[in-house]
Amino acid sequence: MRSSLRHSSRAGRRDPRAVKAAAALIAGALAVSLSACGGSDDDKGDTGKGGGANSSADAAVPQTVKLPKLDGQKLQVSAVWSGVEADNFKKVLAEFEKRTGADVTYVPGQDPIINFLGSKIAGGAPPDVAMLPQVGAIEQAVDKKWAKPLGAEATAELKKNYSPGWADLGKVDGKQYGVYFKAANKSLVWYNTKVFENAGAQEPKTWKTLMDASQTVYDSGVTPMSIGASDGWVLTDWFENVYLSQAGPDKYDQLAAHKIKWTDPSVKDALKTLAQMWGKKDFVAGGADGALQTDFPTSVTQTFTGGDQPKAGMVFEADFAGANVQQAKAKIGTDAKVFPFPAVGDQPPVVSGGDAATLLKDSKAGQALMTFLASPDAATIWAKQGGYLSPNKEVKQAAYPNDVQRSMAKALIDAGDDFRYDMSDQAPQAFGGTPGKGEWKVLQDFLKNPKDVDGTATRLEAEAAKVYKD
Repeated sequence: MRSSLRHSSRAGRRDPRAVKAAAALIAGALAVSLSACGGSDDDKGDTGKGGGANSSADAAVPQTVKLPKLDGQKLQVSAVWSGVEADNFKKVLAEFEKRTGADVTYVPGQDPIINFLGSKIAGGAPPDVAMLPQVGAIEQAVDKKWAKPLGAEATAELKKNYSPGWADLGKVDGKQYGVYFKAANKSLVWYNTKVFENAGAQEPKTWKTLMDASQTVYDSGVTPMSIGASDGWVLTDWFENVYLSQAGPDKYDQLAAHKIKWTDPSVKDALKTLAQMWGKKDFVAGGADGALQTDFPTSVTQTFTGGDQPKAGMVFEADFAGANVQQAKAKIGTDAKVFPFPAVGDQPPVVSGGDAATLLKDSKAGQALMTFLASPDAATIWAKQGGYLSPNKEVKQAAYPNDVQRSMAKALIDAGDDFRYDMSDQAPQAFGGTPGKGEWKVLQDFLKNPKDVDGTATRLEAEAAKVYKD
């Protein structure tokens, strides 16, 4: 059942769609489909080069969009992606170069990307296109008059290939500025199947059974959970899943819009729940100090390396962790499996995120790249590599390299507009998206001292009050 559109003092600028009751349906579908996805001899697509009747090898890159000839024209594209994510995105840009003759350079950005772009613009050298990982960042780019609206061709391509909810996330004041090229299902827990088998642990469906499974894994001699807490966004994702499931979608929307304060009892309840896991130092790889020195990629790879004695048996994070699983030489569906984030309250949570391409320099070449990124042609290239989900409903499931990722992609598309968008990514970047500040820093401090629930809620509210204009 779909809820009505919600608006806040900030959300009135954009048009995201949300639902009340779809979480159970989507998470239930994920539970069935992901649990059924074992690795087979035919499913060799965990490297993006697999065989099998449904593998990415059978999904050729489509040629659905017509692009202009751009010989000699140069473009710069910036994103915070590094490592395997950057490498895979460069393959997308290489296809655009091949089709148009343009010369595209990838410029690695830094968090917070708005600050990075500000320095580039101040220096007179902004990139043509930037990938913005927060809804709030798109608004800021528009407010600063950096972002340029999409042209007719890019807008038409977006409308043809995206559900209204995903398209509307890129709108500000009714104009289309963003194309969500990369989506994320942020309600997943990845686990080392050998660890679970050795321990006799079962996939949990509730928070209580997650804690029980963690104890079982711990009793087998392996630390249960890996947390990449040096990246503060990982901790915001933990909070959002617990909060959405425990407090419910209406409260989630209110907190996201700062219609209720972070000192609300519902926030404190979520912090108390997190403290059950974070407060057991033996349940977190390296304890709090170790987790705070562990970045997200390492939190994944250390879960799937080390044979029978990895540093952890589980790691919570989005579908894009699959790219890091592959780096660890683990086979998705066999060595590594996933289950939906367990229900804390009545329903399991479904939290989504994404990265939106935004045009900063209006040109024929820039508009053509935005059109390409809105097409299934571009998304299919990265889908074939793995560690990626597209909200583009015209991307074939066969493009994804294994059954687990195909199931994730199907669940995302089947959900349509039925999702809750990452709360911290809706927030002003100073609160929800800046390393060492705001929500990231307060939750990192809470990981170190999970007994301080009241003080943490007070500090969260103090930081939020600085940046929200209620």
